[in-house]
Amino acid sequence: MSVQIIIIALFYLLIFGVGVWASKQEKSTDANLIHGGRQLPLVVGFFTMTATWVGGGYINGTAEAVYDSARGLLWTQAPWGYAISLVIGGLCYARIMRRYGFTTMLDPFTQRYGKGMAGILFVPALIGEIFWTAAILTALGTTFGTVLNFDLSTSIIVSAAFAIGYTMLGGLLAVAYTDVIQLIFILLGLCLAIPFALNYTGGISEVVSQYRLQFGPLAQLWPTSAMGLGIWQWLDYAFLLMLGGIPWQVYFQRVLASKDEKSAMQMSLVAALGCLLLALPAIAIGAIGATADWSAAGVAAPQDAAQILPYVLQHLTPPWVATLGLGAVAAAVMSSVDSSILSVSSMYVWNIYLPFVKPDASNAQQQRVLRIAILCLGALATVFALKVQSVYALWYLCADLVYVVLFPQLTLALFSKSANTIGAAAGLTVGLLLRLGGGEPLLGLPAWIAYPMQSEDGSSLFPFRSFAMIVSFITIWAVSRLTQKASPARELQICEDRA
Repeated sequence: MSVQIIIIALFYLLIFGVGVWASKQEKSTDANLIHGGRQLPLVVGFFTMTATWVGGGYINGTAEAVYDSARGLLWTQAPWGYAISLVIGGLCYARIMRRYGFTTMLDPFTQRYGKGMAGILFVPALIGEIFWTAAILTALGTTFGTVLNFDLSTSIIVSAAFAIGYTMLGGLLAVAYTDVIQLIFILLGLCLAIPFALNYTGGISEVVSQYRLQFGPLAQLWPTSAMGLGIWQWLDYAFLLMLGGIPWQVYFQRVLASKDEKSAMQMSLVAALGCLLLALPAIAIGAIGATADWSAAGVAAPQDAAQILPYVLQHLTPPWVATLGLGAVAAAVMSSVDSSILSVSSMYVWNIYLPFVKPDASNAQQQRVLRIAILCLGALATVFALKVQSVYALWYLCADLVYVVLFPQLTLALFSKSANTIGAAAGLTVGLLLRLGGGEPLLGLPAWIAYPMQSEDGSSLFPFRSFAMIVSFITIWAVSRLTQKASPARELQICEDRA
Protein backbone atom coordinates (compact mmCIF):
# COMPACT_ATOMS: atom_id res chain seq x y z
CA MET A 1 0.00 0.00 0.00
CA SER A 2 2.84 2.41 0.78
CA VAL A 3 4.22 1.99 -2.76
CA GLN A 4 0.79 2.77 -4.24
CA ILE A 5 0.51 5.90 -2.13
CA ILE A 6 3.94 7.09 -3.25
CA ILE A 7 3.20 6.48 -6.95
CA ILE A 8 -0.18 8.22 -6.80
CA ALA A 9 1.39 11.11 -4.89
CA LEU A 10 3.91 11.42 -7.72
CA PHE A 11 1.06 11.58 -10.24
CA TYR A 12 -0.52 14.38 -8.25
CA LEU A 13 2.76 16.23 -7.91
CA LEU A 14 3.44 15.96 -11.64
CA ILE A 15 0.07 17.52 -12.50
CA PHE A 16 0.64 20.12 -9.79
CA GLY A 17 4.12 20.92 -11.10
CA VAL A 18 2.98 21.26 -14.70
CA GLY A 19 0.20 23.60 -13.59
CA VAL A 20 2.62 25.80 -11.63
CA TRP A 21 5.08 25.85 -14.55
CA ALA A 22 2.36 26.80 -17.06
CA SER A 23 0.99 29.54 -14.80
CA LYS A 24 4.40 31.25 -14.89
CA GLN A 25 4.64 31.29 -18.68
CA GLU A 26 2.22 34.20 -19.06
CA LYS A 27 1.96 37.51 -17.23
CA SER A 28 -0.71 37.21 -14.56
CA THR A 29 -3.66 39.44 -15.47
CA ASP A 30 -7.39 38.98 -15.12
CA ALA A 31 -7.77 38.50 -18.89
CA ASN A 32 -4.95 35.96 -19.11
CA LEU A 33 -6.34 33.99 -16.19
CA ILE A 34 -9.68 33.71 -18.00
CA HIS A 35 -8.71 33.21 -21.65
CA GLY A 36 -4.91 32.97 -21.75
CA GLY A 37 -4.44 36.09 -23.85
CA ARG A 38 -6.36 34.43 -26.70
CA GLN A 39 -3.19 32.66 -27.85
CA LEU A 40 -4.03 29.05 -27.06
CA PRO A 41 -2.09 26.83 -29.53
CA LEU A 42 -4.32 24.65 -31.68
CA VAL A 43 -2.77 21.34 -30.58
CA VAL A 44 -2.94 22.27 -26.90
CA GLY A 45 -6.47 23.51 -27.49
CA PHE A 46 -7.47 20.12 -28.91
CA PHE A 47 -6.04 18.37 -25.85
CA THR A 48 -7.65 20.70 -23.33
CA MET A 49 -11.05 20.70 -25.04
CA THR A 50 -11.03 16.90 -25.22
CA ALA A 51 -9.97 16.72 -21.60
CA THR A 52 -12.78 19.09 -20.67
CA TRP A 53 -15.20 16.23 -21.29
CA VAL A 54 -12.92 13.22 -20.84
CA GLY A 55 -12.37 13.58 -17.13
CA GLY A 56 -13.27 11.39 -14.21
CA GLY A 57 -17.01 11.82 -14.61
CA TYR A 58 -16.79 10.84 -18.27
CA ILE A 59 -14.54 7.81 -17.75
CA ASN A 60 -16.03 6.51 -14.50
CA GLY A 61 -19.58 7.35 -15.52
CA THR A 62 -19.31 5.57 -18.87
CA ALA A 63 -17.96 2.40 -17.24
CA GLU A 64 -20.70 2.66 -14.58
CA ALA A 65 -23.52 2.88 -17.12
CA VAL A 66 -22.18 0.00 -19.27
CA TYR A 67 -21.88 -2.20 -16.16
CA ASP A 68 -25.27 -1.29 -14.68
CA SER A 69 -27.81 -4.01 -15.53
CA ALA A 70 -30.61 -1.43 -15.61
CA ARG A 71 -28.90 0.78 -18.21
CA GLY A 72 -26.26 -1.04 -20.23
CA LEU A 73 -24.75 0.20 -23.48
CA LEU A 74 -28.13 1.42 -24.72
CA TRP A 75 -28.31 4.10 -22.02
CA THR A 76 -24.60 4.96 -22.20
CA GLN A 77 -25.40 7.99 -24.30
CA ALA A 78 -22.92 10.52 -22.95
CA PRO A 79 -19.88 9.59 -25.09
CA TRP A 80 -21.55 10.00 -28.47
CA GLY A 81 -23.99 12.63 -27.18
CA TYR A 82 -21.25 14.96 -26.02
CA ALA A 83 -19.20 14.23 -29.16
CA ILE A 84 -22.13 15.42 -31.29
CA SER A 85 -22.50 18.47 -29.06
CA LEU A 86 -18.88 19.39 -29.85
CA VAL A 87 -19.57 19.04 -33.58
CA ILE A 88 -22.67 21.24 -33.37
CA GLY A 89 -20.86 23.68 -31.10
CA GLY A 90 -17.91 23.92 -33.47
CA LEU A 91 -19.99 24.38 -36.62
CA CYS A 92 -22.69 26.70 -35.29
CA TYR A 93 -21.55 28.43 -32.07
CA ALA A 94 -17.75 28.55 -31.75
CA ARG A 95 -17.12 30.75 -34.78
CA ILE A 96 -19.62 33.45 -33.87
CA MET A 97 -18.58 33.52 -30.20
CA ARG A 98 -14.91 33.93 -31.11
CA ARG A 99 -15.73 36.43 -33.87
CA TYR A 100 -17.35 38.79 -31.36
CA GLY A 101 -14.45 38.36 -28.94
CA PHE A 102 -16.53 37.68 -25.84
CA THR A 103 -14.80 36.96 -22.55
CA THR A 104 -17.34 34.50 -21.12
CA MET A 105 -20.43 32.65 -22.29
CA LEU A 106 -22.63 35.17 -20.44
CA ASP A 107 -21.44 38.16 -22.49
CA PRO A 108 -24.03 37.67 -25.27
CA PHE A 109 -26.72 37.68 -22.56
CA THR A 110 -25.32 40.93 -21.14
CA GLN A 111 -25.30 42.61 -24.53
CA ARG A 112 -28.67 41.31 -25.70
CA TYR A 113 -30.68 41.21 -22.46
CA GLY A 114 -28.80 43.52 -20.10
CA LYS A 115 -26.56 42.79 -17.11
CA GLY A 116 -29.53 42.10 -14.80
CA MET A 117 -30.84 39.25 -16.94
CA ALA A 118 -27.30 37.97 -17.46
CA GLY A 119 -26.93 37.89 -13.68
CA ILE A 120 -30.08 35.79 -13.39
CA LEU A 121 -28.91 33.40 -16.12
CA PHE A 122 -25.63 33.04 -14.23
CA VAL A 123 -27.54 30.99 -11.64
CA PRO A 124 -28.37 27.96 -13.86
CA ALA A 125 -24.87 28.19 -15.36
CA LEU A 126 -23.47 28.14 -11.83
CA ILE A 127 -25.60 25.18 -10.76
CA GLY A 128 -24.71 23.24 -13.90
CA GLU A 129 -20.97 23.70 -13.32
CA ILE A 130 -21.32 22.85 -9.61
CA PHE A 131 -23.11 19.59 -10.43
CA TRP A 132 -20.49 18.81 -13.08
CA THR A 133 -17.66 19.43 -10.61
CA ALA A 134 -19.44 17.30 -8.02
CA ALA A 135 -19.55 14.44 -10.54
CA ILE A 136 -15.82 14.81 -11.11
CA LEU A 137 -15.11 14.84 -7.37
CA THR A 138 -17.32 11.79 -6.86
CA ALA A 139 -15.33 9.90 -9.47
CA LEU A 140 -12.06 11.04 -7.92
CA GLY A 141 -13.20 10.07 -4.43
CA THR A 142 -14.29 6.64 -5.63
CA THR A 143 -10.95 6.00 -7.32
CA PHE A 144 -8.92 7.34 -4.41
CA GLY A 145 -10.97 5.32 -1.91
CA THR A 146 -10.44 2.09 -3.83
CA VAL A 147 -6.69 2.56 -3.85
CA LEU A 148 -6.26 3.63 -0.22
CA ASN A 149 -9.28 1.87 1.34
CA PHE A 150 -10.71 5.16 2.59
CA ASP A 151 -14.45 5.54 2.85
CA LEU A 152 -16.03 7.50 0.01
CA SER A 153 -16.74 10.66 2.04
CA THR A 154 -13.19 10.90 3.35
CA SER A 155 -11.83 10.28 -0.14
CA ILE A 156 -13.95 13.05 -1.65
CA ILE A 157 -12.99 15.58 1.01
CA VAL A 158 -9.26 14.83 0.81
CA SER A 159 -9.26 14.80 -2.98
CA ALA A 160 -11.31 17.99 -3.20
CA ALA A 161 -8.97 19.83 -0.84
CA PHE A 162 -5.97 18.94 -2.99
CA ALA A 163 -7.66 19.71 -6.32
CA ILE A 164 -9.13 23.03 -5.19
CA GLY A 165 -5.80 24.09 -3.75
CA TYR A 166 -4.12 23.42 -7.09
CA THR A 167 -6.85 25.23 -9.03
CA MET A 168 -6.34 28.42 -7.04
CA LEU A 169 -2.76 28.71 -8.32
CA GLY A 170 -3.22 28.98 -12.10
CA GLY A 171 -5.36 30.34 -14.89
CA LEU A 172 -6.40 28.87 -18.22
CA LEU A 173 -2.88 28.12 -19.45
CA ALA A 174 -2.15 26.08 -16.33
CA VAL A 175 -5.38 24.17 -16.86
CA ALA A 176 -4.69 23.61 -20.57
CA TYR A 177 -1.20 22.21 -20.16
CA THR A 178 -2.20 19.89 -17.32
CA ASP A 179 -4.93 18.58 -19.61
CA VAL A 180 -2.26 17.41 -22.06
CA ILE A 181 -0.74 15.27 -19.30
CA GLN A 182 -4.21 14.10 -18.30
CA LEU A 183 -5.05 12.59 -21.69
CA ILE A 184 -1.70 10.85 -21.94
CA PHE A 185 -2.28 9.28 -18.52
CA ILE A 186 -5.78 8.13 -19.40
CA LEU A 187 -4.65 6.58 -22.66
CA LEU A 188 -1.72 4.72 -21.10
CA GLY A 189 -3.31 3.78 -17.80
CA LEU A 190 -6.60 2.38 -19.09
CA CYS A 191 -5.34 0.81 -22.32
CA LEU A 192 -2.61 -1.06 -20.47
CA ALA A 193 -5.19 -2.47 -18.06
CA ILE A 194 -7.56 -3.95 -20.64
CA PRO A 195 -5.40 -6.90 -21.86
CA PHE A 196 -4.81 -8.04 -18.26
CA ALA A 197 -8.48 -7.71 -17.28
CA LEU A 198 -9.51 -9.73 -20.34
CA ASN A 199 -7.72 -12.76 -18.84
CA TYR A 200 -10.71 -13.15 -16.48
CA THR A 201 -13.27 -13.19 -19.31
CA GLY A 202 -11.96 -15.53 -22.01
CA GLY A 203 -11.08 -12.77 -24.45
CA ILE A 204 -12.79 -9.89 -26.21
CA SER A 205 -15.12 -12.07 -28.31
CA GLU A 206 -16.35 -13.80 -25.16
CA VAL A 207 -16.97 -10.44 -23.51
CA VAL A 208 -19.08 -9.33 -26.47
CA SER A 209 -21.14 -12.52 -26.63
CA GLN A 210 -21.65 -12.75 -22.85
CA TYR A 211 -22.55 -9.10 -22.59
CA ARG A 212 -25.18 -9.45 -25.32
CA LEU A 213 -26.55 -12.55 -23.59
CA GLN A 214 -26.77 -10.90 -20.17
CA PHE A 215 -28.07 -7.49 -21.22
CA GLY A 216 -30.26 -8.39 -24.20
CA PRO A 217 -31.74 -5.22 -25.76
CA LEU A 218 -29.66 -3.08 -23.39
CA ALA A 219 -26.49 -4.29 -25.17
CA GLN A 220 -27.44 -2.32 -28.30
CA LEU A 221 -26.23 1.18 -29.07
CA TRP A 222 -29.56 2.36 -30.54
CA PRO A 223 -33.15 1.65 -29.45
CA THR A 224 -35.62 -0.50 -31.34
CA SER A 225 -39.40 -0.54 -31.56
CA ALA A 226 -39.36 -3.13 -28.76
CA MET A 227 -38.77 -0.25 -26.31
CA GLY A 228 -42.30 0.99 -26.94
CA LEU A 229 -42.94 4.37 -25.36
CA GLY A 230 -39.56 4.17 -23.65
CA ILE A 231 -37.96 5.33 -26.88
CA TRP A 232 -39.30 8.83 -26.17
CA GLN A 233 -37.42 8.94 -22.88
CA TRP A 234 -34.28 7.69 -24.64
CA LEU A 235 -34.60 10.46 -27.24
CA ASP A 236 -35.22 13.02 -24.50
CA TYR A 237 -31.92 12.16 -22.84
CA ALA A 238 -30.13 11.96 -26.20
CA PHE A 239 -31.11 15.51 -27.21
CA LEU A 240 -30.37 16.67 -23.68
CA LEU A 241 -26.76 15.58 -24.11
CA MET A 242 -26.34 16.68 -27.73
CA LEU A 243 -27.73 20.19 -27.22
CA GLY A 244 -27.25 20.53 -23.47
CA GLY A 245 -23.53 19.92 -23.97
CA ILE A 246 -23.12 23.25 -25.82
CA PRO A 247 -23.91 26.18 -23.46
CA TRP A 248 -21.07 25.63 -20.97
CA GLN A 249 -18.49 28.21 -19.98
CA VAL A 250 -15.98 25.39 -19.58
CA TYR A 251 -16.37 24.77 -23.33
CA PHE A 252 -16.52 28.39 -24.46
CA GLN A 253 -13.55 29.32 -22.28
CA ARG A 254 -11.41 27.30 -24.70
CA VAL A 255 -13.26 28.58 -27.76
CA LEU A 256 -12.68 32.17 -26.66
CA ALA A 257 -9.01 31.47 -25.86
CA SER A 258 -8.28 30.29 -29.42
CA LYS A 259 -6.29 32.47 -31.81
CA ASP A 260 -9.17 32.93 -34.27
CA GLU A 261 -12.60 31.59 -35.14
CA LYS A 262 -11.26 28.98 -37.57
CA SER A 263 -9.08 27.51 -34.82
CA ALA A 264 -12.06 27.51 -32.46
CA MET A 265 -14.09 25.44 -34.92
CA GLN A 266 -11.26 23.03 -35.71
CA MET A 267 -10.55 22.53 -32.04
CA SER A 268 -14.15 21.51 -31.39
CA LEU A 269 -14.36 19.08 -34.31
CA VAL A 270 -11.14 17.26 -33.49
CA ALA A 271 -12.09 17.12 -29.80
CA ALA A 272 -15.34 15.38 -30.77
CA LEU A 273 -13.33 12.55 -32.33
CA GLY A 274 -11.08 12.46 -29.28
CA CYS A 275 -14.08 12.10 -26.97
CA LEU A 276 -15.37 9.11 -28.89
CA LEU A 277 -12.01 7.34 -29.01
CA LEU A 278 -11.23 7.88 -25.33
CA ALA A 279 -14.60 6.48 -24.30
CA LEU A 280 -13.70 3.08 -25.74
CA PRO A 281 -11.42 1.96 -22.86
CA ALA A 282 -14.09 2.86 -20.30
CA ILE A 283 -16.77 1.00 -22.30
CA ALA A 284 -14.49 -2.04 -22.49
CA ILE A 285 -13.81 -1.96 -18.75
CA GLY A 286 -17.54 -1.69 -17.96
CA ALA A 287 -18.30 -4.68 -20.20
CA ILE A 288 -15.39 -6.67 -18.75
CA GLY A 289 -16.65 -6.01 -15.26
CA ALA A 290 -20.12 -7.25 -16.20
CA THR A 291 -18.84 -10.52 -17.73
CA ALA A 292 -15.69 -11.33 -15.70
CA ASP A 293 -15.26 -14.43 -13.58
CA TRP A 294 -14.82 -12.60 -10.30
CA SER A 295 -14.39 -15.81 -8.32
CA ALA A 296 -11.20 -16.49 -10.28
CA ALA A 297 -9.89 -13.18 -8.95
CA GLY A 298 -10.84 -14.18 -5.41
CA VAL A 299 -13.36 -11.37 -4.88
CA ALA A 300 -17.08 -10.81 -5.32
CA ALA A 301 -18.46 -8.64 -8.11
CA PRO A 302 -18.92 -5.02 -7.00
CA GLN A 303 -22.40 -4.14 -5.80
CA ASP A 304 -22.04 -0.45 -6.55
CA ALA A 305 -21.88 0.21 -10.29
CA ALA A 306 -20.19 3.56 -9.67
CA GLN A 307 -17.07 1.73 -8.43
CA ILE A 308 -16.66 -0.65 -11.37
CA LEU A 309 -13.73 1.08 -13.08
CA PRO A 310 -11.38 1.31 -10.08
CA TYR A 311 -12.62 -2.13 -8.95
CA VAL A 312 -11.60 -3.76 -12.24
CA LEU A 313 -8.24 -2.03 -12.16
CA GLN A 314 -7.60 -3.03 -8.57
CA HIS A 315 -8.61 -6.70 -8.76
CA LEU A 316 -8.24 -7.83 -12.38
CA THR A 317 -4.82 -6.39 -13.21
CA PRO A 318 -1.32 -6.80 -11.73
CA PRO A 319 -0.44 -4.38 -8.91
CA TRP A 320 1.81 -2.20 -11.07
CA VAL A 321 -0.85 -1.89 -13.77
CA ALA A 322 -3.56 -1.21 -11.19
CA THR A 323 -1.45 1.48 -9.58
CA LEU A 324 -0.69 3.11 -12.92
CA GLY A 325 -4.33 2.97 -14.02
CA LEU A 326 -5.78 4.19 -10.74
CA GLY A 327 -3.18 6.90 -10.39
CA ALA A 328 -3.79 8.01 -13.96
CA VAL A 329 -7.54 8.29 -13.41
CA ALA A 330 -6.97 10.17 -10.16
CA ALA A 331 -4.61 12.64 -11.85
CA ALA A 332 -6.96 13.01 -14.81
CA VAL A 333 -9.92 13.78 -12.59
CA MET A 334 -7.95 16.29 -10.57
CA SER A 335 -7.03 18.06 -13.78
CA SER A 336 -10.70 18.23 -14.80
CA VAL A 337 -11.78 19.85 -11.54
CA ASP A 338 -9.75 22.98 -12.23
CA SER A 339 -11.41 23.45 -15.63
CA SER A 340 -14.92 23.49 -14.21
CA ILE A 341 -14.19 25.54 -11.11
CA LEU A 342 -12.13 28.07 -13.08
CA SER A 343 -14.90 28.49 -15.65
CA VAL A 344 -17.68 29.25 -13.18
CA SER A 345 -15.39 31.48 -11.13
CA SER A 346 -14.51 33.39 -14.31
CA MET A 347 -18.18 34.06 -14.99
CA TYR A 348 -18.66 35.25 -11.42
CA VAL A 349 -15.77 37.72 -11.57
CA TRP A 350 -16.48 39.01 -15.09
CA ASN A 351 -20.29 39.02 -15.16
CA ILE A 352 -21.28 39.45 -11.51
CA TYR A 353 -18.49 40.98 -9.41
CA LEU A 354 -17.34 43.61 -11.91
CA PRO A 355 -20.77 44.81 -13.16
CA PHE A 356 -22.60 44.71 -9.81
CA VAL A 357 -20.06 44.90 -6.99
CA LYS A 358 -16.92 46.80 -8.00
CA PRO A 359 -16.69 47.97 -11.62
CA ASP A 360 -13.37 49.73 -10.95
CA ALA A 361 -11.67 46.72 -9.32
CA SER A 362 -7.95 46.52 -9.99
CA ASN A 363 -6.29 43.54 -11.64
CA ALA A 364 -4.97 42.38 -8.25
CA GLN A 365 -8.45 42.63 -6.70
CA GLN A 366 -9.97 40.63 -9.54
CA GLN A 367 -7.39 37.89 -9.15
CA ARG A 368 -8.00 37.77 -5.41
CA VAL A 369 -11.77 37.52 -5.89
CA LEU A 370 -11.26 34.82 -8.53
CA ARG A 371 -9.26 32.68 -6.10
CA ILE A 372 -11.80 33.19 -3.31
CA ALA A 373 -14.57 32.15 -5.73
CA ILE A 374 -12.62 29.01 -6.66
CA LEU A 375 -12.36 28.09 -2.98
CA CYS A 376 -16.02 28.75 -2.15
CA LEU A 377 -17.49 27.13 -5.26
CA GLY A 378 -15.17 24.15 -4.93
CA ALA A 379 -16.40 23.66 -1.36
CA LEU A 380 -20.02 23.83 -2.55
CA ALA A 381 -19.33 21.20 -5.22
CA THR A 382 -17.78 18.99 -2.55
CA VAL A 383 -20.99 19.10 -0.53
CA PHE A 384 -23.00 17.94 -3.55
CA ALA A 385 -20.47 15.18 -4.23
CA LEU A 386 -20.98 13.91 -0.68
CA LYS A 387 -24.77 13.88 -1.07
CA VAL A 388 -25.09 12.24 -4.50
CA GLN A 389 -22.87 9.23 -5.10
CA SER A 390 -23.79 8.29 -8.69
CA VAL A 391 -21.48 9.93 -11.21
CA TYR A 392 -23.80 9.27 -14.13
CA ALA A 393 -26.81 10.70 -12.26
CA LEU A 394 -24.94 13.97 -11.70
CA TRP A 395 -23.96 14.00 -15.37
CA TYR A 396 -27.55 13.92 -16.49
CA LEU A 397 -28.74 16.39 -13.87
CA CYS A 398 -26.23 19.12 -14.75
CA ALA A 399 -26.81 18.72 -18.50
CA ASP A 400 -30.57 18.69 -17.82
CA LEU A 401 -30.60 22.16 -16.28
CA VAL A 402 -28.30 23.66 -18.90
CA TYR A 403 -30.34 22.10 -21.74
CA VAL A 404 -33.71 23.39 -20.63
CA VAL A 405 -32.68 26.87 -19.49
CA LEU A 406 -29.47 28.01 -21.18
CA PHE A 407 -29.58 26.39 -24.62
CA PRO A 408 -32.61 28.34 -25.91
CA GLN A 409 -31.36 31.54 -24.26
CA LEU A 410 -27.91 31.34 -25.83
CA THR A 411 -29.17 30.29 -29.25
CA LEU A 412 -31.60 33.18 -29.54
CA ALA A 413 -29.16 35.69 -28.03
CA LEU A 414 -26.69 34.82 -30.79
CA PHE A 415 -28.98 34.27 -33.77
CA SER A 416 -32.22 36.22 -33.23
CA LYS A 417 -32.08 39.96 -33.75
CA SER A 418 -35.45 40.40 -32.02
CA ALA A 419 -34.61 38.60 -28.76
CA ASN A 420 -35.08 40.97 -25.83
CA THR A 421 -35.12 41.07 -22.03
CA ILE A 422 -38.85 40.47 -21.62
CA GLY A 423 -38.74 37.46 -23.91
CA ALA A 424 -35.74 36.04 -22.07
CA ALA A 425 -37.49 36.40 -18.71
CA ALA A 426 -40.68 34.80 -20.03
CA GLY A 427 -38.77 31.89 -21.58
CA LEU A 428 -36.79 31.31 -18.39
CA THR A 429 -39.97 31.23 -16.28
CA VAL A 430 -41.87 28.89 -18.60
CA GLY A 431 -38.93 26.54 -19.08
CA LEU A 432 -38.26 26.20 -15.36
CA LEU A 433 -41.92 25.61 -14.50
CA LEU A 434 -42.34 22.92 -17.14
CA ARG A 435 -39.09 21.21 -16.16
CA LEU A 436 -39.66 21.31 -12.40
CA GLY A 437 -43.20 20.09 -12.99
CA GLY A 438 -41.72 16.78 -14.16
CA GLY A 439 -40.03 16.28 -10.77
CA GLU A 440 -36.48 15.22 -9.96
CA PRO A 441 -35.96 12.11 -7.80
CA LEU A 442 -32.26 12.87 -7.41
CA LEU A 443 -33.15 16.04 -5.49
CA GLY A 444 -36.30 14.66 -3.89
CA LEU A 445 -38.63 16.89 -5.96
CA PRO A 446 -42.03 15.30 -6.70
CA ALA A 447 -43.74 15.72 -10.08
CA TRP A 448 -46.72 18.08 -9.99
CA ILE A 449 -47.54 18.25 -13.72
CA ALA A 450 -49.41 15.19 -15.00
CA TYR A 451 -47.39 14.53 -18.15
CA PRO A 452 -48.74 11.65 -20.31
CA MET A 453 -47.12 8.28 -21.08
CA GLN A 454 -47.07 6.99 -17.52
CA SER A 455 -44.98 3.84 -16.95
CA GLU A 456 -45.88 0.99 -14.60
CA ASP A 457 -43.83 2.47 -11.74
CA GLY A 458 -45.69 5.79 -12.00
CA SER A 459 -42.96 7.77 -13.76
CA SER A 460 -43.57 9.56 -17.03
CA LEU A 461 -41.96 8.45 -20.29
CA PHE A 462 -42.99 11.72 -21.92
CA PRO A 463 -39.93 13.73 -23.08
CA PHE A 464 -40.78 16.63 -20.78
CA ARG A 465 -37.18 17.97 -20.72
CA SER A 466 -37.15 18.50 -24.48
CA PHE A 467 -40.74 19.75 -24.29
CA ALA A 468 -39.74 22.34 -21.69
CA MET A 469 -36.76 23.44 -23.81
CA ILE A 470 -38.81 23.78 -27.00
CA VAL A 471 -41.60 25.72 -25.27
CA SER A 472 -39.01 27.99 -23.64
CA PHE A 473 -37.42 28.59 -27.05
CA ILE A 474 -40.75 29.46 -28.66
CA THR A 475 -41.72 31.67 -25.72
CA ILE A 476 -38.52 33.73 -25.94
CA TRP A 477 -38.97 34.21 -29.68
CA ALA A 478 -42.71 34.99 -29.60
CA VAL A 479 -42.73 37.27 -26.54
CA SER A 480 -39.67 39.15 -27.83
CA ARG A 481 -41.40 39.92 -31.11
CA LEU A 482 -44.58 41.03 -29.34
CA THR A 483 -42.78 43.35 -26.92
CA GLN A 484 -40.35 45.18 -29.21
CA LYS A 485 -41.90 48.57 -28.44
CA ALA A 486 -41.71 48.07 -24.68
CA SER A 487 -38.24 46.52 -24.80
CA PRO A 488 -36.37 47.14 -28.07
CA ALA A 489 -33.88 44.44 -28.97
CA ARG A 490 -30.22 45.29 -28.50
CA GLU A 491 -27.54 44.56 -31.08
CA LEU A 492 -24.52 42.40 -30.29
CA GLN A 493 -21.28 44.37 -30.32
CA ILE A 494 -17.81 43.17 -31.23
CA CYS A 495 -15.59 43.46 -28.17
CA GLU A 496 -12.45 45.58 -28.33
CA ASP A 497 -10.12 42.80 -27.15
CA ARG A 498 -11.33 40.21 -29.63
CA ALA A 499 -7.86 39.80 -31.18
